[in-house]
Amino acid sequence: MTKTPTCVLKTPRWKRRLNAFAHSFRKNKDGAVMVEFALIAAPFFILVFGLIEIAMIFLMTTTLDYGVSQASRQIRTGQIQERAGLESDFRALVCGNLFDLLACDSRLHIDVRRYDDFVASDANDELPLKKDGSLDNNFQYNPGGPSEIVLVQVYYEWNLITPIMSSGLKNMSGNKRLLHSTAVFRNEPF
Repeated sequence: MTKTPTCVLKTPRWKRRLNAFAHSFRKNKDGAVMVEFALIAAPFFILVFGLIEIAMIFLMTTTLDYGVSQASRQIRTGQIQERAGLESDFRALVCGNLFDLLACDSRLHIDVRRYDDFVASDANDELPLKKDGSLDNNFQYNPGGPSEIVLVQVYYEWNLITPIMSSGLKNMSGNKRLLHSTAVFRNEPF
């Protein structure tokens, strides 16, 4: 005859407290807790989702900055220009450094221009938006030659998801925010 073990597994303390809280919540019949929760829940969730939206915008902007800085190095060192320097090559370099967090589709816009001096490149710092909030597609691709000043600007149309918070975050029509990253440098002599 075999003995059965007499150990009885105890319920963890946190589980007992949770069960006691749930029991007291069910036991309360006046509904005050439910009304208070309903009053607090909507602003709380709007705040939480708004913070998540802002964090996502910062994360995607940082990712875009990284992709632009890595791809711009190919222009600065002359490697793009030596390989015929097509915009599609530069786009592939930017997309390869975005860690698949941003889609490389029609929402990604690239503007590469050469300038005679740094002051002229500084004058082109406004977002390319029309008055109605749509994107002005007057983009160029000119990676320049040796020792020339180049301004690289990459834009991404980010769709906002929170309805109330997005009114303060959008800068485009259609509930979108235009993320952008800029790199300005003098090409190396190659």
